[in-house]
Amino acid sequence: MAGLNEDAQWIVLMGFVVSSSLFFLAIVINQSTVVGQATAEAVSEFPKEDIRGVREVIIQSVYLDEPDRTLVQNEIRALSLARQNSVVDLSSVEIGQHQSVDIHYNNGVTAYSETYSSP
Repeated sequence: MAGLNEDAQWIVLMGFVVSSSLFFLAIVINQSTVVGQATAEAVSEFPKEDIRGVREVIIQSVYLDEPDRTLVQNEIRALSLARQNSVVDLSSVEIGQHQSVDIHYNNGVTAYSETYSSP
């Protein structure tokens, strides 16, 4: 830069500043896109419909007689493991005229727990 006059040095210096700040902004924007994509993928991986379906069948099984209830609950465990690759654990306790059911759902990514009491 020894051969340039003072105005030209300022132009070259400002060119370096602008190009380095554009490079920095490009990196920041690229990282924010990656974070947004990861968040969107995490939301889409939540198995809301699977949980609703399993929960609905478990609640329906509460109103069955004892031998049928045990058979249906064992089938729920087996089918959820085979078809959805998820572990469903449930236990029911009779409290007076009401049934209390603990539902636990885990597919390796999402864990869901609920205690349902029949009316």
